[in-house]
Amino acid sequence: MSVMYKIGVVGERDAILGFKSLGLDVFAAYEEEEISRTLNTLARNDYAVIFITEETAMKAKETIDKYTSRPFPAIILIPGAKGSTGIGMMAIKESVEKAIGTDILFKED
Repeated sequence: MSVMYKIGVVGERDAILGFKSLGLDVFAAYEEEEISRTLNTLARNDYAVIFITEETAMKAKETIDKYTSRPFPAIILIPGAKGSTGIGMMAIKESVEKAIGTDILFKED
């Protein structure tokens, strides 16, 4: 029997509700403990990809860091209702640099 992986979205209700119309599972979470508990539950329940708003991610950095060295789930930061804080792009930059050994995304002139 094969496992059917799922995609979840965690964050402020007004920022994530639209993802429900795309067929993704959405989880509103606001406080650090609630966010961490939600991420851990999703990780245990076959969620291969978890999108999390940047603002929410800042409150659960320790929990997110726990999953960065694991293949699943992939936790991807997205802008929230207030826009981007830039930490999502920085996380991508760090991942690319770690994977290939150099920064190819943000070269300064």
